[in-house]
Amino acid sequence: MILGALGLAVLALGGCENLPGKPGPGPEVMAPNDITDFETLYSRNCAACHGEDGKGGGALALADPVYLAIVDDATLRRVATNGIPGTAMSAFGHSAGGMLTDAQVGIIVTGIRKRWAKEDALQGATPPPYTAAAPGNAGHGAEVYATYCASCHGPAGHGGPKASSIVNGSFLALLTDQELRTLVIVGRPELGAPDWRNNVAGKPMSPQEISDVVAWLAAQRPAFPGQPYPNAQKEAGESQ
Repeated sequence: MILGALGLAVLALGGCENLPGKPGPGPEVMAPNDITDFETLYSRNCAACHGEDGKGGGALALADPVYLAIVDDATLRRVATNGIPGTAMSAFGHSAGGMLTDAQVGIIVTGIRKRWAKEDALQGATPPPYTAAAPGNAGHGAEVYATYCASCHGPAGHGGPKASSIVNGSFLALLTDQELRTLVIVGRPELGAPDWRNNVAGKPMSPQEISDVVAWLAAQRPAFPGQPYPNAQKEAGESQ
C-alpha cells in the first residue's frame, strides 16, 4: 500500500509538469530593472530619437565626439534622468517617473562615452563653454547670424539653399536656449551642419558670439506656440 501511494504521488507530480499552458523549459524573462546590457538599454530607450547607432534622428547625435567633448557625464545623467521639461526629451529615471534605475542611467552614460567619445575630437581647439556665463545680446546676435549662419539658413533665417528655417516657431518652441546653444556649438554633423569652428573658414565663433546668436534665436520664439495667426481678425459672428 505504501509503495502504491508513492507511485501515485510520482504520477501526480509528473502530471503537473505537463499541464496545458505551462511554459516549457527555457530562459526566464529578465525583469526590466535587472537589465545591464548597454545595447539593450540604449536600443529600448534612446535609439528612437538619437538613432540606432547614435548618429542622430529627431534629436541630436550622441555619437558626435565634439558634443561629447563639451558635455560632462553629470549633465548627461541629469538630462537622461529628468528629461528637459517643455521639450520632446522625456524623463527616463525612476526618480522622475521613468523606467530606468540610477544604475541603468549610469550604464547608458558610460556606454555612450566609451563607444563614441574621441580624445582628439577638438584637434587642440578650446571649445566654448557648454553653458553661457551671462545672457547674450540679441541685437548683436543678428549681426552674428548674418556673418555665420545666413549663407545656409537664409538672410532672415527662414531657410536658404543649404538648410531649412532656423526661426520656425514650432522648431524654436521645442528647444530650450541651452539646446540652441548646443546646436550652435556642435552643429548637426549628420545633416551637414558644421560646428562653431567651421561656419566661416578660419574664423571660429567666440563664446560671446555664440551667446549673442542664441539670444537672437530665442527672441524669434513665439509667445504662444501652435497659434500661427495671433493677429487674424475674427469673422463676423465668430465667437471671440
